Amino acid sequence: MAVSSEGFTRLLSEATELGLIPDPDAVRAVWEDAASAPDWDGPALWLHGDLHPANVLTTEGRLCGVIDFGDLCSGDPAFDLAAAWILLPEGASEHFHNLLQSRPDAATLRRARGCAVLKALAGILIGDAGVHARPGGKPTWGPPAHSALQRLVDSAHRW
Repeated sequence: MAVSSEGFTRLLSEATELGLIPDPDAVRAVWEDAASAPDWDGPALWLHGDLHPANVLTTEGRLCGVIDFGDLCSGDPAFDLAAAWILLPEGASEHFHNLLQSRPDAATLRRARGCAVLKALAGILIGDAGVHARPGGKPTWGPPAHSALQRLVDSAHRW
């Protein structure tokens, strides 16, 4: 996986020490499965690179736009496919991936789950910083990040 295990360990440790993660072992299990997936060996694809609730616009529950292309890059599609767990409600990620013109393979979806775990942990920490008025904090980020992490942990048995 392109993201280091050290980065994951740091995020999980920080969130756990703050009392924000009720079951760190379950989160670690999702990460370890993702990290053990084969690396992407296809062509580098264009990626938004930062799909999360603050960068996706909706109206009446439907996608109407994507903003903030500051992390635009090319690489493993798992980075953007992670958005399904970050943005969609319980049970919707599998349906979303099945609707794609080119369904991602199992290894890509495993890596995407790892990317989603990283985004969820980052969102939880940013949300907590906002609740406690620390620099860079955004209190509205915590609840959707906690929900996403719970969906990832709950769906672990399906992968």
